[in-house]
Amino acid sequence: MLSFAEEILLLLLEDEGGRFVHVPDLSLRCVLSGSVLMDLALADRIDTDPESLYVVDKTPTGDDLLDLVFHEIADSSETRDAGYWVSRCARLSDDIKRIALNRLVDRGILDRVEDKFLWVFRSRRYPLIDGRMEREVKLRIMDILLSDQIPDPRDVVIVGLVDACGLFKHLLSEREQRRCRERILQVRQMDLIGRVVNDSVREIEASLALALHPPF
Repeated sequence: MLSFAEEILLLLLEDEGGRFVHVPDLSLRCVLSGSVLMDLALADRIDTDPESLYVVDKTPTGDDLLDLVFHEIADSSETRDAGYWVSRCARLSDDIKRIALNRLVDRGILDRVEDKFLWVFRSRRYPLIDGRMEREVKLRIMDILLSDQIPDPRDVVIVGLVDACGLFKHLLSEREQRRCRERILQVRQMDLIGRVVNDSVREIEASLALALHPPF
């Protein structure tokens, strides 16, 4: 089973060329941070309520991606809310992305290709080798949005993460977005961490908009 971080990165890949669609950097950092928190919650290592995120089992997961974030929380002497940990662990997002991409390469889902750009600067592409996993994630999401059944916890999480980083505009046509908007809002409300990730991203976007266009 793929981690949520791996699923998000697969969805971010363009169908051709192996490059990533543009997502605001700070938003993506929050989404990757939140994706690991959600995996930790489903692994029964953490739990949340409206006021706090807390450890329920201090045993490491044995998963280097999850434990990267889990150690930050488990080693803390203070109890903080989920929003704090989404922001705090966003600084680990480069490591989260690196580990997740390496796993996708190791699984044979992606290939790593180095491109020279202007003979000085190197950019890295990750063309899809095995597109089944990407299709499975997309199909799962569409099944959720086009039905009124109660989704399972993993499906709730992936919808919230995709919405938080604005990926639906790349996955759905404008007509489909309008048709599915109410369902997206309904599903993402089912998970507390997902709501916190969405709120964190919206706060970042609002802060950036204010900085770029201050009121007179």
